[in-house]
Order: sequence, then structure tokens, then C-alpha cells
Amino acid sequence: MTPLDALLAHPDIARLARSLEERPGVPIVPGDDEMVRWAAIALVVRTGPDGHPELLMIKRAEAERDPWSGHVACPGGRMEPGDHDLAQTAIRETWEETGVDLSTHGRVLGQLDDLAPRAPQLPPLVIRPFAAVVRPDVEIVPSSEVAEAFWVPLPAIRERAAWGTGMVEIAGMGSVQVPAFLHGTYTVWGLTERVLREFLERIEAPESS
Repeated sequence: MTPLDALLAHPDIARLARSLEERPGVPIVPGDDEMVRWAAIALVVRTGPDGHPELLMIKRAEAERDPWSGHVACPGGRMEPGDHDLAQTAIRETWEETGVDLSTHGRVLGQLDDLAPRAPQLPPLVIRPFAAVVRPDVEIVPSSEVAEAFWVPLPAIRERAAWGTGMVEIAGMGSVQVPAFLHGTYTVWGLTERVLREFLERIEAPESS
């Protein structure tokens, strides 16, 4: 059994894959008069040194015109004309931002529910999250768009005390209390917090009878 096969056989990842197969993510269908941009992100899981699955996360570099500047997120970005679908967008962006090649060293398991930003100051965007697994020996090579890249063990995501609220700075609003997932010095909020909630729900989904 290869390391990737062993990860796919892990009960949590097996439940995740089964959930995505039985109920693919719900797409957002824009109205005829609604102009939106499309983007995709990847929730990349590997087997950690202690045997637990762990999730790849990044802290975006500070950039003046980036509405997600400095945020903790999953790899991803906007769809480009050369992408034949949003899964390809997620694979390409993961490679460009972290050096992790999902097409060679991993596998996309399926898509979660589409999301759109709730804040009116953010651009009209539909984001499609994809769950993927990757070999444990992949090397992270952050791009200039990424200040940090790190792995979060699944037990830390499951920790109930890590879910609550956090204070964040929002342009034009100052310091605001928002729903958040807290991990060490990192505050995960907004779209990424919403994605992580569904990711965890999928992993803990009961088997259908």
C-alpha cells in the first residue's frame, strides 16, 4: 500500500471521500444579469508525522490592493482563461502558491459547496472549494504571494475550544469581532472559516444506511 492509499483508507478521509461522492457540493448559479468572477481553492490533506491527517494552510503576503491581504487561507485563486474547469484552477493555484503538484503527487476527491463573499466591499466572486489528498513527502515552496505555509493537524481542527470568535481588522470598519477558528497565533475567519466548517462536517458525516 502506498502512502497515498494509506491516507485514503484512513477512516476520516474515507468518510470525507464518501460524503463528497454521495452529495457533491452545491453550486451557486448566478442570475442572468449578474456578472461574477470564478475562483477555486484546495483543501489539501496529507498524513502528518504523527499519523494524523493534516491540512495545508497559507498566510497570504501583505499586498495593498488584495482584499484578502494577510489572511490565513487555503491555496487558491481566480480562474484563468487557460483553465478548462475550476478543478484545474485549484490544481494550478496550489502549484503556483505552494509548489505542491496535486496532478502528479495527489488526487482531487471532490468539491464542497460554492461560497460567495458576504461583505459588500468585496468583489462579486463565486469560490468553489475542492478537497484533495497528497503524498506526505511533498515539499512546500511558497511563492511571493505567500508569507507562510503550514500544516494543521485534523485533531486541532476538531478541537471545540478552537471555534468561537476573534477580533480582526477590516478596512473601513476597524476592529470587528467575527466567527473564527483559532490555531496558535492564527485567526481563520470569513470565507475560509466557512469552508473549514463544512470540511469538518463532511469528515464527521455519519454513514448512510
